[in-house]
Amino acid sequence: MEKKLMRIGISLPGELLDKFDKALLKRGYSSRSEGIRDAIRTYNQHYEWMQQIEGKRAATISIVYDCSKTGVSNALAKIQHENIDLINSSVRFPIEPDSCFEVIILQGEGEKIVELAEKILSLKGVKHSRLTTVPKEKIEKADLKAF
Repeated sequence: MEKKLMRIGISLPGELLDKFDKALLKRGYSSRSEGIRDAIRTYNQHYEWMQQIEGKRAATISIVYDCSKTGVSNALAKIQHENIDLINSSVRFPIEPDSCFEVIILQGEGEKIVELAEKILSLKGVKHSRLTTVPKEKIEKADLKAF
């Protein structure tokens, strides 16, 4: 069976595309298209992994965002206040004049943690967000009382 290739068009900031092209060159990709296909496969795998997170979890969400953009900090604070039952702690500090790095430490049901992570990732002004979870088996071995 022949795979049908679909042609798409996207708009990217020049700086982002330049960084992507440099990474492709360093990693030995034969074309920009192959690099984009690989990036999409990785994104899809991460999304599928997130959909399998369930049960009691400990987790972190790390975020890099544009703190000079109006409303981003307030939106993050609002989302965190709405999910205060999951959040143990958070720390934020500036890394560049217009960028902040924040780490949120959580405990709770995996489905709710994923929902929170997706809300944060979808915020305009969030440049990068990564969810990391501790498998429930590890939590059960530690016998955490907080759950």
